[in-house]
Amino acid sequence: MNSKKLLALWGLKWNPFSPELPGEALLATPRIEQFAWRVEQLVQEGGFALITGESGTGKSVALRIVAIRLQTLRDVTVGVVERPQSKGPDFYRELGDIFAVKLAPHNRWCGFKALRERWKAHVASSRIRPVLLIDEAQEMSPDVLSELRILSSADFDATSLLTVVLSGDGRLPELLRHEDLVPLGTRIRTRLVTDAATREELLDLLKHALAKAGNATLMTAELMDTLVEHSAGNYRLLMVMGAELLAYGMANELTQLDEKCYLEVVQPRQSRPAVKKKARA
Repeated sequence: MNSKKLLALWGLKWNPFSPELPGEALLATPRIEQFAWRVEQLVQEGGFALITGESGTGKSVALRIVAIRLQTLRDVTVGVVERPQSKGPDFYRELGDIFAVKLAPHNRWCGFKALRERWKAHVASSRIRPVLLIDEAQEMSPDVLSELRILSSADFDATSLLTVVLSGDGRLPELLRHEDLVPLGTRIRTRLVTDAATREELLDLLKHALAKAGNATLMTAELMDTLVEHSAGNYRLLMVMGAELLAYGMANELTQLDEKCYLEVVQPRQSRPAVKKKARA
């Protein structure tokens, strides 16, 4: 979206409905604040943390907030797994890249040893565990998750060399019930479950997004109420509708977005009847 036009038309610093919001624009709810604080403590001990919830309930935002908080801490190394569906050799290759360890993926033992030595050295020098963040963790194979558990444990399981934050949808708790992953499930030290948002939570997010972007009055109170009512408790759906209305307002150079915009942009699509396919003769 044209940032110059956003600034000129509404005085916005950024698109308040973009998935690429700056860290300062993210809304940390009390539950996310508590979880982020707990993960900050966990880096001194190591272990696993877990974020679960259905699509659009705020898991990725929570993970971003955790990452931002951790990156401000002294001596904390934060790595992010970009391809959770990787099999063993590729997973080791990615870990080597994240933690700057030269690995030969075909030699699992050497990779195992090299990573553990790097983490042990970090812990010995700082008393802080490196952190690994894994989004979409429901895509990981049981073999790789088991390997990660063993890789991060030392001294007959008395020492954790790594802090791991797993985030995923409703399939992740089911995956952790796999018989091979029961030992990992018992090692989860703290959890955050993101649920469908309440009306108040959705309204807080909308007001926060607009205020942080620089124009708290961009939408009328009536329009905000309407968007909240039609978001079905889903943060992502709320932001998608907001983005559509913003694009409509910019195209028509409106000074403020109101319920008329909603009726012209969102409601027709929602109420459009399904087109029945003609039966073939």
